[in-house]
Amino acid sequence: MKRKVVSVLLSTAMAVTMLAGCGGNSGSSAAPSEAAPASEAAAPETAPSAEAAASEIASSEAGTEAAASGETISVGFAQVGHESDWRTAATKSVQDAFSAENGFDLQFVDCDNDSAAQLEAVRNFIQQDVDYIVIDPIVSTGWDTVLQECEDAGIPVIVIDRTIDDSDKYTAWVGSQFTNEGLAAGAWLKDYAAAKGMDELNILVISGTTGASAQLGRSNGFDEYVKAEGWNKLDEQTGDFTQEGGQEVMESYCKSYEGKFNVVVCQNDNEAFGAQQAMDAAGVSYGVGGDVVLISFDACTAGLQQVLDGKINADFQCNPLSGPDCASIVQKLQAGEEVEKETFMAEPWYVAESDLTSITYKNASGEEVTEDLIPVTQEIVDAAY
Repeated sequence: MKRKVVSVLLSTAMAVTMLAGCGGNSGSSAAPSEAAPASEAAAPETAPSAEAAASEIASSEAGTEAAASGETISVGFAQVGHESDWRTAATKSVQDAFSAENGFDLQFVDCDNDSAAQLEAVRNFIQQDVDYIVIDPIVSTGWDTVLQECEDAGIPVIVIDRTIDDSDKYTAWVGSQFTNEGLAAGAWLKDYAAAKGMDELNILVISGTTGASAQLGRSNGFDEYVKAEGWNKLDEQTGDFTQEGGQEVMESYCKSYEGKFNVVVCQNDNEAFGAQQAMDAAGVSYGVGGDVVLISFDACTAGLQQVLDGKINADFQCNPLSGPDCASIVQKLQAGEEVEKETFMAEPWYVAESDLTSITYKNASGEEVTEDLIPVTQEIVDAAY
């Protein structure tokens, strides 16, 4: 019997403090430029493999319970699309967790970044009378009616990654605190500029899909530092989280702001790869020792390789491996247990240089926190998602 239950989830994967995950990246995201010398600074030993193992164990345990019950659990998954390496890893994580071997029947729809198609996919899941629905929302609003329909049908909804802002009619959410990612990037840039003697910051931002919670959080968090420090943000335009979008926006920037910028912030790695292509073509140097500081988010394998090569100065991870947490939530709901409304993924901050070892900032909850900065090593790249 379907029922909506709200309560406490204890996630195995959250017990590990460092993540670099598993899963391949798409071949389209290979970085375009020639590698610079890798940073020689030795990084502290991290535990990416332990985090990946914890995720696999959590998923396996959830699957074992489902298989043991002799009952196949049907799940509908409405994914944003396939625009980035991050999205590929997130999709694979959910598909692996809700596999047939684990006792699930997963109905997957790639919505290709079309909000109307995503709403239609969810309504189709309702008509199919699935047991659970997983949604990674393309935008954060416009969900109240369809989530009410899910509730009326007695189908619990798990939201992952991005957030829904105009309805609370979902059972649980698993993802990242995007505002903290933006705040951390701002805190790092402040300290990095001071360490490098950069008196004036002229910043260009290539943002993600307009209205997505990841875009809103990263922009809002970073903008707090722009305002507080009096930085000059020259422009912000969307690259839709794609390499092509990043390249197109950066090509325009290189013409409009030639010689006027020294910081570029890309809201995911694929946008950063596109921005690199555009700056290479325009003869603009970037990264460690370059004329432009390049900041990115997501920390996928190719992104971390660029950090190691000195082509990206800092990369703030957004953990895509939410599948095991989702499967654990389903199993607890099946058992009549309560789950937490929100589960935050563990995420480290990666840098190309070892000059700064940590940053201190006030997070989205108003708490002052000090967090490590991790210089990237080949071991970290090899273990990444």
